[in-house]
Amino acid sequence: MKLDFKRISTLGELKAAGYQSRSIKDELRWNLRDKISKGEETFRGIWGYEESVIPELERAILSRHNINLLGLRGQAKTRLARLMVNLLDEWIPVVAGSEINDDPLKPLSRFSRELIKEKGDKTPISWLHREDRFYEKLATPDVTVADLIGDVDPIKAANMKLSYADDRVIHFGMIPRSNRCIFVINELPDLQSRIQVSLFNILQEGDIQIRGFKLRLPLDIQFVFTANPEDYTNRGSIVTPLKDRIGSQILTHYPEEIEIARRITEQEAQLDERQVQSIYVPDLAKDLLEQISFEARNSEYVDSKSGVSARTSITAFENLLSTAERRALISDEDKTRVRLSDFMGVIPAITGKIELVYEGEQEGADTVALILFEDAIKTLFPNYFPKIEKLEHKEAESPYDNLINWFFESEGFDLMDNLTDDEYEAVLNSIPELNTLIKRHQPDIPKEDIFFLKEFLLWGLVANKKLSKRRFQKGYQFKDLYGSFISKL
Repeated sequence: MKLDFKRISTLGELKAAGYQSRSIKDELRWNLRDKISKGEETFRGIWGYEESVIPELERAILSRHNINLLGLRGQAKTRLARLMVNLLDEWIPVVAGSEINDDPLKPLSRFSRELIKEKGDKTPISWLHREDRFYEKLATPDVTVADLIGDVDPIKAANMKLSYADDRVIHFGMIPRSNRCIFVINELPDLQSRIQVSLFNILQEGDIQIRGFKLRLPLDIQFVFTANPEDYTNRGSIVTPLKDRIGSQILTHYPEEIEIARRITEQEAQLDERQVQSIYVPDLAKDLLEQISFEARNSEYVDSKSGVSARTSITAFENLLSTAERRALISDEDKTRVRLSDFMGVIPAITGKIELVYEGEQEGADTVALILFEDAIKTLFPNYFPKIEKLEHKEAESPYDNLINWFFESEGFDLMDNLTDDEYEAVLNSIPELNTLIKRHQPDIPKEDIFFLKEFLLWGLVANKKLSKRRFQKGYQFKDLYGSFISKL
């Protein structure tokens, strides 16, 4: 029901307007029903969950369940919880001055009941917007029952000259103060077991116990919990009676396709407008960036139980553009294009986001990041050029023979980090066989992407052990494989 909240300021006016109370779970349910029936998007900006997580979340809301979102880090669990605010009524009335957002027609607190008894229809009403109806608490080992439920306040008792036997000396915690709101507890298994036990009655019976006080407070709260399955074994667990009181447990997941991962990264990346306008990013570069995360999730060096957050690709994309921007500033150019060698600038974004197993620790985080990068190149390479088999017949012709022979007959070439775009293009154009392979296998490639694809071809041959690459202080040197071996000898 839509009410003119600007004109209604007393309980009498609220009754005259025909206001009817409903619980927060009913609000969510009926507003969701309305959106679904109109074909409106319910969780805007969430990609890859359209056929999996979102339908399950909608079913849980329609069932009026408290919800546990279970998944690895960086799977938009908290984002989903925050978007539930959009399913609430825009404004709700509360008793003015109430600590726990009392419904004027169904007051819970002693303060509101006595105020309504004293003033009747003249009881002042205030209005609460849905954006203010979201409470969030990160579960940490130091969280106490007093933080969540409440405690006796001796200062209040002294100021009001009340006995400790009077329930007015209670200072309410976060949960009672979030009455008629969405309350999210992130990383629930990190909450100590004895604190989880304190949630039992609130979820089921609707009463709270504080320092011997047992108050009947049937709080009206939509609980959403988030948890990482890794936490069940490493740091703690959700106690069984609490899990039993949570209506729906919904499993989240990582993007299953590069296209969806790209959409998430482009939506979430914090980019400067000047970066967007001055730096061109080829589609292949965007795919390659996402493929690094896909490789990490399947890598023998990375702890799969810990997961690889979507934030890995987001921060890597930000670093990629910043690397190209810095190069352009050094070269005094207004615009530039992302190069494959710019990907070395994303390594700090990768190493800080992945948890390594023992074998990965032995290799080192930087080395593992380079391995993931090369694996990503090898995975995408057959999408653009003929696949390079591990075992090839000696007499069989390879489409890359002429290019490899060019390196064998020359001393290779150097690709410096801070070349201008014209210099960069001139260096790659000095290898005629690159042009031949591009025209043969990618004739329709956009003009802006040609030089990135040329560099991708060289790195692909290196990743497949057909060429060698050596890093020196200001760039890379590419050589044929055997010439590099002989020079080392």
